[in-house]
Amino acid sequence: MRRENSPEPLDFFIWTVEDVGLWLEAINLGSYRLIFEEKAINGEYLDSLSVFTTEQILRFIRQCHMKWGDFITLCKELRRIKVACLRGEQEVRRPWWAPPCFSALLVRSARRSRRSRVVSLKLDS
Repeated sequence: MRRENSPEPLDFFIWTVEDVGLWLEAINLGSYRLIFEEKAINGEYLDSLSVFTTEQILRFIRQCHMKWGDFITLCKELRRIKVACLRGEQEVRRPWWAPPCFSALLVRSARRSRRSRVVSLKLDS
């Protein structure tokens, strides 16, 4: 499934590498899109940035050739999304990736508990 729109913030921790690229464009950090794709940075990796040590953060910044101010912008935008998710301030919509039969249950559950979180199911082959 190829999309041109920015991904849904509610499920940022299961974004694909392409979703991360679209989000970078949306927050005016599109110049880093190619390097993030080369490094295979997805939503799960972005979600883990909050528990990185100082050494890991500096390594990330060096590997991505990021300016310090751009890294701060990236972190602020991630924090904004996480806070909105926790406060239930985001509109509950059917995720683009969910089949219609599953998404109806997901939206109903999210409306009941505005703090609910979508969980990614990964199947090993």
